[in-house]
Amino acid sequence: MKSLSVPKKIAMINDIAGYGRCSTTVAIPVISAMKVQVCPIPTSIFSNHTGFPIHFMEDLTEQMPGYLKKWEELNLHFDGIYCGFLGCVRQAEIVADFICKQKQDHSRPSPSVLIDPVMGDHGKAYRTVTKDHCQSMGKLIRYADIITPNMTEVCLLTDTAYKPSGWSRQELSDMAAKLHDMGPGQIVMTGIFEHGLFTNIISEKKPSGSVELSFVSLPSAGPSRHGTGDIFASILAADAVKGTPLPRSVKRAASFISACIQGSIELNIPEEDGVCLENFLSLLMED
Repeated sequence: MKSLSVPKKIAMINDIAGYGRCSTTVAIPVISAMKVQVCPIPTSIFSNHTGFPIHFMEDLTEQMPGYLKKWEELNLHFDGIYCGFLGCVRQAEIVADFICKQKQDHSRPSPSVLIDPVMGDHGKAYRTVTKDHCQSMGKLIRYADIITPNMTEVCLLTDTAYKPSGWSRQELSDMAAKLHDMGPGQIVMTGIFEHGLFTNIISEKKPSGSVELSFVSLPSAGPSRHGTGDIFASILAADAVKGTPLPRSVKRAASFISACIQGSIELNIPEEDGVCLENFLSLLMED
């Protein structure tokens, strides 16, 4: 029998969608399966994700400072911070303040910070994402160790014209360099689909200042589904606090999502219901 160890803790900042397998409802089981404790900071509550024709939503921006103030009074500290969807500029400011306070506690190791700059997809910003929102996200990622933007978000952050495919290595390298200049040392650009393959591009800034790109590609398992980006970022966040090298973590995340998509197709799970990750969580329990 393996000896037990105290789980690492991640403060996870995201919305809660009651139905549709995304955001907090996928992050908690995924990160927990990887033997890491999840401590949620809800940014808003949705009855279901916005891919459905209707939804209920309650914004929690005004509640966030008081929520985090109690954590501060309890002197709580986290091994990692994972930030997903933020609904407004004010939320980005609140998150930046929380990260700074966690990093300023020099009596404890600085937390690993992963930010998924959720702003758009398929070449367009989400309807709630304004120019000010994009600018605030650009300021927020300066506090990140890892960011996981899709190509739409890469373009929004770097002010680059979007195209669905045909990115050259030089273009990818140039965009990665711009993102590194904004703060994060590790970047995973997600969701490039070409020649039947889904490719994630890893960019790591070396101590010398040089940027090194690597690529993780897998055959397409089927159309992308709601919540897969949240699952991807959750796996990377859990691996980060455990010290797993980023390329290995990206391969794990891509393989897990591929298995979930294949299983969902076999079970005829509706696209808006996300992926049936429940059937595959055991894959994440293997160290």
